[in-house]
Amino acid sequence: MSTVELTPPEAARWAARAGLVLPAERHAAVAAVANHIHGVVAVLRELDFADVPPAAAYHTGQEQHDAAV
Repeated sequence: MSTVELTPPEAARWAARAGLVLPAERHAAVAAVANHIHGVVAVLRELDFADVPPAAAYHTGQEQHDAAV
């Protein structure tokens, strides 16, 4: 995965490609947010979930509450 950050002109180009109108004063802010999200996702991709069962393995409503009050 590339560690090159998105620049404001690239953010504007990608917004235009997606059909979004992005005012010039928002280019830098959008690029900063996109770079932050990319950094968070990069950290999440490093986590090892090898022993975690898939979400379909969990069933809600089957808990037994046996605590005395």
